[in-house]
Amino acid sequence: MKKKRLTLGEHTQLGRHLAVIRDELTTLHVQLGNAYPHTGPESGPARNLAKATKALDEARSSLENFLFREHPEQATTHIYYPATEDRARPIRAKGPALDG
Repeated sequence: MKKKRLTLGEHTQLGRHLAVIRDELTTLHVQLGNAYPHTGPESGPARNLAKATKALDEARSSLENFLFREHPEQATTHIYYPATEDRARPIRAKGPALDG
């Protein structure tokens, strides 16, 4: 049985959300880079965030390819790479602030 593909609206929502996540990963990577050495064992968490960012970028690129294949008439590059003002607000978990 063939699976139902994402609608254009679902691609748009997902693209905005993934863009926000990428921005947050980048912010956290910079924060760690400013707080810990760039080499050695203490650089591990920042390197892992960089790997996560790369994996997220690869997923966005693949999803954009799906979008153009599934919705060729409506697809634009702005769906998975939206302007800052078009991005969804991040969903934050309840709990203590990270910037303590």
